[in-house]
Amino acid sequence: MGGAVARPHGPWPVGLPRHCSVPATGVADNLAVSARRYPHKVAVRFFGRDFTYAELNRRVDWLAAHLAGSCGVQRGDRVVLFLQNSPAFIVACYAVLRLGAVAVPVNPMNLAGELRWVVQDSGARVAVVAQDLWERLSPLQSEGLLTAVMLARYGADLPTSPVPEPPDGLAAPRLPLDAPGRAWLEDIVADAPAPQPACMAAADVGGEDLAVLAYTSGTTGQPKGCMLSHRALQAAAACLVAWNRWTPDAVALATAPFFHVTGMVASMHVPLYCGASIVLLPRWDRGAAAELIGRHQVTHWTNVPTMVTDLLALPGLQAGALQSLAYTGGGGTAMPAAVAARLHTLTGLEYQEGWGLTEVAGAIHLNPPGAERRQCLGVPTFGVDTRVIATDGPAVELPPGEHGELVTDCPSLFSGYWRNPEATAQAFVELDGRRFFRTGDIGRVDADGYFHLADRLKRMINASGYKVWPAEVEAMLFRHPAVQEACVVGAPDAHRGETVKAFIVLRQGLADAPAAAEISDWAREHMAAYKVPRIVEFVAALPKSGTGKVLWRQLQDAERG
Repeated sequence: MGGAVARPHGPWPVGLPRHCSVPATGVADNLAVSARRYPHKVAVRFFGRDFTYAELNRRVDWLAAHLAGSCGVQRGDRVVLFLQNSPAFIVACYAVLRLGAVAVPVNPMNLAGELRWVVQDSGARVAVVAQDLWERLSPLQSEGLLTAVMLARYGADLPTSPVPEPPDGLAAPRLPLDAPGRAWLEDIVADAPAPQPACMAAADVGGEDLAVLAYTSGTTGQPKGCMLSHRALQAAAACLVAWNRWTPDAVALATAPFFHVTGMVASMHVPLYCGASIVLLPRWDRGAAAELIGRHQVTHWTNVPTMVTDLLALPGLQAGALQSLAYTGGGGTAMPAAVAARLHTLTGLEYQEGWGLTEVAGAIHLNPPGAERRQCLGVPTFGVDTRVIATDGPAVELPPGEHGELVTDCPSLFSGYWRNPEATAQAFVELDGRRFFRTGDIGRVDADGYFHLADRLKRMINASGYKVWPAEVEAMLFRHPAVQEACVVGAPDAHRGETVKAFIVLRQGLADAPAAAEISDWAREHMAAYKVPRIVEFVAALPKSGTGKVLWRQLQDAERG
């Protein structure tokens, strides 16, 4: 049935081939190659401390040797990474991958119960953890779930006079945490004789070998581990390098967290793949971001739209502060049209929106440079086949213009959910004799081949029988001159079943802040009556995840009580 639908093909970047070759080698080999090509080039900048490719690669060798020789880490073993964006995270990740082991990145915001689930489910016995997060992980070692721990101290990689000023706690001195089964990363990578390659190398790692176990929350139950192979991560990185024409002279600002696939691929793997430089910012700080962009002439910045919204609200921000940027884009949530317009006015750049998920190792749809459309998922990139199917009944492919669930097949597709064959089977549907991943996203493709997102399948509001997609209402609210951020949820309503409620953060420094009723009245002039927020609540801030995404489900659950 799917083959009967005529599928429009969107525009393609001018001069770009339709095919992208993916390396058969493992991800860690990318760093080794760049280190041979550019040994003295800066790979990472961290508050004024520069790490060359040669030094970064040497540290990876030393840690890989320690993991193999002292911790017994072998090919296929899982190793937890529990720390923020830092040189230590990069070294730990690449050391694990160099051994043919599996990196298990964990959100630094996770608490003890969440950590326990990931450690037990993954079967990890070894972890690399930041000193400031050790208290949350320590019970798992005391109970014997973890047999070896490497402690990382961010301050060990800071210069004597950091620029800009690092956030509180980042430069904390070393704590007395020495005990059996623990070692300090700074001691492991200190100057020492080079390790023997035989104890750390897995030369034939690549292809379908498991590289990363990325846990994703989903909509119900415990987080599921997405199995991402070296093939998937290499395909994701190679696509971004080609699509946005990265070169070794690019400078990337890394604010998207590395524990999430967006930051891991776009801000860590991609720059190291092509020999570019990474400017690290462990925690989002709009003032520090603006300073780093200007100081280091940042050219590429992948982020979530909330970061751009916050940066553009920085008092006194001048266009000159961002003049080095040649690219900025991201996903996770739609970029409000009003914010995109302000960005374009200030920099001349169009924000490149895209679409992807953990299960596909990041972005598989991107807007073509020079042919961007705002609030749009762009077009499928290299080798990506995305279709729209009916949400009810058989998996019937829908024609352009109709909303349905987005399903996809792509080179960076995950290998399934870790030790969960039932969830893996439910995540796929067959079309034209092929397996497609069911994303749970509702969208459509227009007549020009651009894809558009309506919302998550589980997020729809049913108001008196009318379907309301919160993302659509949020995008409209962003056009109000007083609105800085908005999150829309469904509120119980005795008459309508559900009604639309908006949580709103007002822009700073307003001379005359609007009342809630004024927001509703304004919305009534700009959208269909059934979409208008009947309830408006002003808040100082919206709850956000470690990746900067608004935690709409937290607000939704609280509202439904």
